[in-house]
Amino acid sequence: MTRVAVFASGGGSNFQALLDARERGDLHVDFALAISNNSGAQALDRARRHGVTAVHLAPSHFPAEADYTKKLLELLDGHRVEIIALAGYMKKLPSAVVQRFRNRILNIHPGLLPGFGGPGMYGHHVHAAVLEHGAKLSGVTVHLVDEEYDHGPIVLQEPVRVLDNDTPETLAARVLAVEHASYWRALEALAQGRLTVSGRRVTGAV
Repeated sequence: MTRVAVFASGGGSNFQALLDARERGDLHVDFALAISNNSGAQALDRARRHGVTAVHLAPSHFPAEADYTKKLLELLDGHRVEIIALAGYMKKLPSAVVQRFRNRILNIHPGLLPGFGGPGMYGHHVHAAVLEHGAKLSGVTVHLVDEEYDHGPIVLQEPVRVLDNDTPETLAARVLAVEHASYWRALEALAQGRLTVSGRRVTGAV
């Protein structure tokens, strides 16, 4: 099975949803590694409970980014990782990692890209911006990762209607439920080789 590394910075609820999808037989991958820049990330605990190697690795551990990048690539190569899934990871991946895993890195974003994305647009900030803008639809985007924030080719999008009485918290809860129901589908499609990337267009059954 395809070997996957999950990168997460916080609670890791999307990681848990992926683990659950694998356990119920919907997702056919081997989670080889979980990496977090945050030693207290609950995502690392989730990994350990499911027998996944959990590593705390952050750029701040190294004197230069090149040293961090070298260690990160060594770790990925050592665990024979084929796909990377970002699940609430708050650090930008080094360009060398993006290049090595071109079109094999997925990210999930709690909004409909290309709107409401980019640096600083994550979690609560996305939902607050959607409401402030008066958007009638929000949703979930799963995309391939390139060298820019929230910019790579889009694999999957699912809409979530914005209600008149929504707060960032109520909108976030409904979007998160859709994240959990959809991320595994994109990862499964990538792992099974069903996706074709041509420029910014991704085709194939998800």
